[in-house]
Amino acid sequence: MKTAFHVTGTHCPSCKALIEDICNEQDGVRSCTADYKTGRVIVEHEGKLDKAAIKKEIEALGNYKVQW
Repeated sequence: MKTAFHVTGTHCPSCKALIEDICNEQDGVRSCTADYKTGRVIVEHEGKLDKAAIKKEIEALGNYKVQW
C-alpha cells in the first residue's frame, strides 16, 4: 500500500532526510520518499500506517506540519 501526505516547512535536503528517517523507523514501512521542494511524502507500507505516530514524530522536529 502507499500513503501520500504533505509536510509544510521543508526547505532543504536535510529536511528530506529527517522525514524519510522518521517514516522508515515506523513498523510496517517498506520505504519513504520525501520531496523537500514540494513537501510531498509517499510512504510504501504493509497494512495500516500509524498516521498519528508519524505526525507526532515529524512535528516534534520543529517547524513542520503534517497534512493528511
